[in-house]
Amino acid sequence: MSTQTLADVLRSVDAVLFSFDGAGSHEHWQKMLDRSRRVGNTTFTAFLSGIYLLTDAQRTQYVGPGHLPGKASISFGGSPDEVRTRIDDLNAAKDRGIEIGTHYNGHFCKGDEPSVGHWTVQQWRLELDQFFKFMADAPGLRVTRDDVKGGRTPCLEGDFSAVFEALTSRTMTYDSSKVSDGVAWPVQQNGVWEFWMPEVRVPALGNKKVVMMDYNLWYALNKAKDDKSRKDEFTRDTMDVYRAVYKAAYNGNRAPLVIANHFNDWVGGAFSDAAEAYMGDVCAQPQTVCTTYSDVIKWMGLQTPATLEALRKLPVVGGHASYSLEYGTAKLEVP
Repeated sequence: MSTQTLADVLRSVDAVLFSFDGAGSHEHWQKMLDRSRRVGNTTFTAFLSGIYLLTDAQRTQYVGPGHLPGKASISFGGSPDEVRTRIDDLNAAKDRGIEIGTHYNGHFCKGDEPSVGHWTVQQWRLELDQFFKFMADAPGLRVTRDDVKGGRTPCLEGDFSAVFEALTSRTMTYDSSKVSDGVAWPVQQNGVWEFWMPEVRVPALGNKKVVMMDYNLWYALNKAKDDKSRKDEFTRDTMDVYRAVYKAAYNGNRAPLVIANHFNDWVGGAFSDAAEAYMGDVCAQPQTVCTTYSDVIKWMGLQTPATLEALRKLPVVGGHASYSLEYGTAKLEVP
């Protein structure tokens, strides 16, 4: 890639960043690896929860900041066989060019105190150091500390001045946890590239604005009730959001579109099905590349500072910007 003008960028670039928090399920690893392989040169990012590399019997090796040994808000890795399978999945992902980031370890969100929202720089460093130790100690894991360049905080929470200081102290370069009003270009804050989680309007909710992440959409649609009878409805509603927001970005500022999910089976797999199907749809579109955060950072490094500044000044799309978007039966009104 050569250095491009702003006009060149807006003609040629439309990056979609699929990402999955947790990254523990073998079934979902197999599905997404197969999907990315069949679509072509498609990659994505998996934000790994570090304690998934510890067997249940090893749980006391983890000491969450301010918590007792072996305590976490999510499960540990299960049996030795389950951990070995997970390591094989992570190695296969690395071989395919899939990026592995951190989702940290214990997943202590608001209400499970001391939660990540109150952690200090030193506590974030402790969490990161344990994450890297679990990776280094995982038998046969070929994903290294140098491969992990960024992460997403549990529940998108945290004092980000503390988070960013901890990241830069561990030579990491990006975060994807903060929320923007619509799809916006990444900005560098305190040495860390922030890839915004877009808050967008949802057609099925009368254009109510929701953070475009599977759990947030689920909660907004029915208060996160596991009503499997609504699987097809929620898959369709989620696809409508993805399509409308992608079209807004494609016809607008061409900012990297962050599509954030989990490896989950909520509502019978409605949201996982939407992510899998939409990957097959959008990644085959012309002038679109489904890629990783680190590759977008490399691309931005090839642009002139003036071009990047001009991109950041373009109006965000899918949030409060003035658009009316049509996609099939879905209509996204953005006053």
